Amino acid sequence: MDEPRLRNRKGEHGKGDTISVQSKEPKTTSLQKEVGLIGGISMIVGTVIGSGIFISPKSVLSNVGAVGPCLVIWAFCGVLSTLGALCFAELGTMITKSGGEYPYLLEAFGPIPAYLFSWSSLLVIKPSAFAIICLGFAEYVSAPFYPGCEPPTVAVKCLAAVAILTITIVNALSVKMGSYVQNFFAAAKMIIVIIIIISGIVYLAQGKTQSFENSFEGSKITVGSFSLALYNGLFAYDGWNQLNYITEELRNPYRNLPLSIIIGIPVVTFSYVMINVAYFAVMTPTELLQSPAVAVTFGDRVLYPATWVVPLFVAFSTLGAANGTCFTAGRLVYVAGREGHMLKILSYISVKRLTPAPALVFYGIVAMIYIIPADINTLINYFSFAVWIFYGLAILGLIVMRFTRKELKRPIKIPIFIPVIVVLISIYLVVAPIVGSPAWEYLYCVIFIFSGLIFYFPFVHYKIKWPQKITKPITMYLQMLMEVVPPEEELEE
Repeated sequence: MDEPRLRNRKGEHGKGDTISVQSKEPKTTSLQKEVGLIGGISMIVGTVIGSGIFISPKSVLSNVGAVGPCLVIWAFCGVLSTLGALCFAELGTMITKSGGEYPYLLEAFGPIPAYLFSWSSLLVIKPSAFAIICLGFAEYVSAPFYPGCEPPTVAVKCLAAVAILTITIVNALSVKMGSYVQNFFAAAKMIIVIIIIISGIVYLAQGKTQSFENSFEGSKITVGSFSLALYNGLFAYDGWNQLNYITEELRNPYRNLPLSIIIGIPVVTFSYVMINVAYFAVMTPTELLQSPAVAVTFGDRVLYPATWVVPLFVAFSTLGAANGTCFTAGRLVYVAGREGHMLKILSYISVKRLTPAPALVFYGIVAMIYIIPADINTLINYFSFAVWIFYGLAILGLIVMRFTRKELKRPIKIPIFIPVIVVLISIYLVVAPIVGSPAWEYLYCVIFIFSGLIFYFPFVHYKIKWPQKITKPITMYLQMLMEVVPPEEELEE
């Protein structure tokens, strides 16, 4: 297809300048800076508060065995997420490239760790998280139609597939549309959060404090159970680093990235602790463990006869989280393709929509595959084990670059003890489950991560190319089908 004439806006306006979204200048085929402070906060709150807070409480409680340790876990996960977000704020303003951990690992350790992260994220971490969230959405939406019993697995999977398809299409059509959808669901989910918190406060004021008496009695904390409880709690907090995936699309990232984190993460932490307090004010620990859907049981106790409100707003919450995950993870695929670590077609941008449409479509297809497994808890453990390997490596890279890349500008510079603490906790999170609660999925995860080297050395390191007779017709067909072209920077080289 014919490629449009492209202009180098960076060369025209100087380093750091951007063209306003309302400018009459024609937009070029590169990612646009259309996400402001409110959008950034909504992205954090909207991505973090999703299905996790409605799925994880039962698993956290079952692993620690008592209310007191359970609340400590939720608070600790909030503190750890805040410390991790501060580390990523320094990384994100020091290396202002989209792709999250990918460019940080590339700068600190070179292409091999960056490629392994890209390989793992594209095929395991991000799509499995997307699938888990959409499965949670499907379970809550289908639950009211099957009162008193579990919804059929086929119905849940089909509904999850529809959610994945819809969200992928919305984000492929428009950056603004994806951002507006995110803002709407962020507002909607805060309504259910406020309802649960206020209901819990009312119950506490009425003297419903039995669950908090001798709250540490009967706890069963071991190295393995504590780490698995952290896995489930941290899954609910996952998304604290999502803005780093769209740094190139943030207006004034030096200001808006840290502000979004400083405002967004504490809001989430307070909400999660208070939601769990509300759960235990309304239900006993035994009742919570026996509940097939904690929030639905909560709604039956508190909001009858308007119990339909809870599954409706839980659906909004999970759908918003899935939308935020899709919006940001698509940029990871885009950057990997741009760097040559994945197929180049994945770095192409829609001519009309200015979105990384091929990357988003690829991400949606892989997520569809992950809706097949029905064991959400196993997926959560698998996901958490893999993701904390790379969180730890990225933050270790922050420490390393303090000594190896002193010339880099650091608009935000946190005390060195913060990344040291996060790295040590990351090591614990990776090692403790293997030692305390060994399972095959951890071995499979490690094998899969390092299997990426089989593709790295021939196709990335030695740059062996697929035959043009095969790749060129496919690329041209996909370009015409999706109306996409290489990003501006590639065309100018």
